[in-house]
Amino acid sequence: MRISYNWLKQFIKLDWNSDETANLLTDLGLEVEGVDKFESLKGGLEGVVVGHVLTCVQHPNADRLRVTTVDLGDGNAPVQIVCGAPNVAAGQKVPVATIGTNLYDKEGNPFQIKKGKIRGEESFGMICAEDELGIGESHEGIMILDEDLKPGTPLSKVFNIETDEVFEIGLTPNRADAMSHWGVARDLRAGMIQRNVNTELITPSVSNFRIDKRTLKIDVKVDDNKLTPRYCGVTISGVTVQPSPAWLQNRLLAIGITPKNNIVDVTNYVMHELGQPLHAFDAGKIRGNKIIVQTAEAGTKYITLDDVERTLHEDDLMICDENGPICIAGVLGGKRSGVNENTASIFLESAYFNPVSIRKTAKRHGINTDASFRFERGIDPTITEYALKRAALLIQETAGGEITSDVIDIYPKKMEDHQVFVNFKNVERVIGQEINKETIKKILVSLDIKINSMSDAGIGLVIPSYRVDVEREIDVIEEILRVYGYNNVSFSQKLNASMSNAARTEDYKLQNIIANQLVSVGFNEMMANSLTTPDYVKLSENLKEEFNVLMLNPLSSDLSAMRQSLLFSALEAVSFNINRRRSDLKLFEFGKSYHKLPSGYDENKHLTLTLTGNRIQESWTQAQKPSDFFMFKGYVDMILQRLGIKKVQTQPATNDIFSEGLAYTLGSETLVEMGVVKKQVLKHFDIKQEVFFADFNWGAVIKVVSAKIKFTEIAKFPEVRRDLALLVDNEVSFQNIYAIARQTEKSLLKDINLFDVYEGKNLPEGKKSYAVSFILQDNTKTLTDVQIDKIMDKIRQNLETQTGAQLR
Repeated sequence: MRISYNWLKQFIKLDWNSDETANLLTDLGLEVEGVDKFESLKGGLEGVVVGHVLTCVQHPNADRLRVTTVDLGDGNAPVQIVCGAPNVAAGQKVPVATIGTNLYDKEGNPFQIKKGKIRGEESFGMICAEDELGIGESHEGIMILDEDLKPGTPLSKVFNIETDEVFEIGLTPNRADAMSHWGVARDLRAGMIQRNVNTELITPSVSNFRIDKRTLKIDVKVDDNKLTPRYCGVTISGVTVQPSPAWLQNRLLAIGITPKNNIVDVTNYVMHELGQPLHAFDAGKIRGNKIIVQTAEAGTKYITLDDVERTLHEDDLMICDENGPICIAGVLGGKRSGVNENTASIFLESAYFNPVSIRKTAKRHGINTDASFRFERGIDPTITEYALKRAALLIQETAGGEITSDVIDIYPKKMEDHQVFVNFKNVERVIGQEINKETIKKILVSLDIKINSMSDAGIGLVIPSYRVDVEREIDVIEEILRVYGYNNVSFSQKLNASMSNAARTEDYKLQNIIANQLVSVGFNEMMANSLTTPDYVKLSENLKEEFNVLMLNPLSSDLSAMRQSLLFSALEAVSFNINRRRSDLKLFEFGKSYHKLPSGYDENKHLTLTLTGNRIQESWTQAQKPSDFFMFKGYVDMILQRLGIKKVQTQPATNDIFSEGLAYTLGSETLVEMGVVKKQVLKHFDIKQEVFFADFNWGAVIKVVSAKIKFTEIAKFPEVRRDLALLVDNEVSFQNIYAIARQTEKSLLKDINLFDVYEGKNLPEGKKSYAVSFILQDNTKTLTDVQIDKIMDKIRQNLETQTGAQLR
């Protein structure tokens, strides 16, 4: 937000330099990020003075040039200047750019005036035309100044060049009260009073406002007073739309606003002066002389001032006449009712609109205006009429005209100031030191916070309605502290800390271990927004719409709910990357899911893995091979192994987002669900390649992770491998074989692996062939053939008995 120092001084008397003021504003929480210099004319005509032409003779070597001697009024001898203007003559008072002066061309590029020779004659400056100074467009000859001017007078004083310093303030969203020069002046006054500099706010007077005649009445109807708590308006007739006077243009240019015409410029001026947005309608274009404030009919087409046709939403609050919408309330005016050079009468609007309604409309249409910025955050409902009268008087001053109607003020239910009680002990506890009660009282009064009651225990306060961010005791304490001064709070050189034995709810060390492990095998960490669209729950029957945690005031419909699953955030990332020709992806994310359950709100932490595309980058040495289910399962197993989680059971996943998948369980707890994401889910994100996804219930994983690390020596005795080719029924899974073998031999059987599956010719119907390897090892001695054969026979017999397996 840009604040003009000259403008600020209209509200509060200051003799400080800009640095002192910037420091105080920063201490008050209105952080000044920079101070820019503004000049109504680039360069400010610095170095350009009034010169008196004493002599003017023909240049000896050029027909179109003259050699002049000019008195610059600096007490030195007159200087010689060569000039090519046909109208230069002795006795004239002219603008002279002295040596070292920077002038600017039409593109704003500087060029410096230097001593030089022109056709053999020395020249010590430049006698300037209008366009060379930027004052006008004429280049027919040099400027002839008033003959009463004294030589040496800076031209900046002759032409009233305004210079200003502009504060760039990093305004936090909660400080709606400071979104104007008046608001900043209020804070500045409070800070000065705290520093024992007593000063008063100077507010613009509207005592001259009066109704000239009642010849143009515009009726106003407000359909919903909750959306429009207050609406004011008045008509002004006989206005002349033209460029604004220089002072008004300079004020707007200083804060970065391009002047348009006197009517629009006044509404912008008052908005940045007082913080109250206004809008001027061409009264001649208001059909039926009636304003209706109502929500739009869904699907209505409407063209705004920026020539964009917009489709209105049923919740958009609109200003309408008898023919339909003419303005999006509090956001942007309409093309049909805009003020132009032919406008002769206007209807001036000043209103207070519901902040949530305006914010939703602005975000819905992707519009961000100075008016919507203020309405969204909450303005002062008490100055609506005052700002209207202030603007009306300025319009009469700059555009002429007469007030031709009574002031309409529809305000059925006054917005009351709210009350807060502040306990003095809480002030001391939060700030960390005791502040004198009289100092607290002085600070609160300087902030326009009324004192309702006061006792030894605390103070009862009435908070002005424009302080929308001060609602609780802690908010008031913050106000006291920022005006008192953070730098004035003493602190001890001794640091006290307490050790807590409370168990941590999350183990970030383990999280970092797993993150490093995943990065080492090519995964990239992603961080997705927890806000998402509520429509994603429709992609899975496992997710319930009634479990959505919805935002009360969402940024958009796509960010209106907390995510119930991390899958859809991952698929958004996959789709985004594929659309940018990055189709080989390994992603992981630590994040949370959110549910609104009948028992209350629930929040769970997850680790998710996402894999898609090819295993390795394309190379001439080997053909590309796509990632597959077993590769992905290896990454899941790797994480569980690294965490020391063993004895997990696997079974088919029940989550309907997978076309096929596995669930890892330990006891009754599901630790991981992994699988291939269904094509119909991928289609929603326009993903045409296979995607693998794993979801670790991190809270459950943390509970069962093995904190103890057991080290064992590398076996000194060799391991032995034996293979069995088994003919089994189609219903028999490797998991069955694995479990039976483990149950048969628990100590010497180290590993079991399925290395071949065959189904096809030369096998009986309903049968398949498994080739399974068994690794046997004794850590204390070498196994003998007798021992090995005995174990293998026992495994074979149990497989045959329990599954009907036969050796091939």
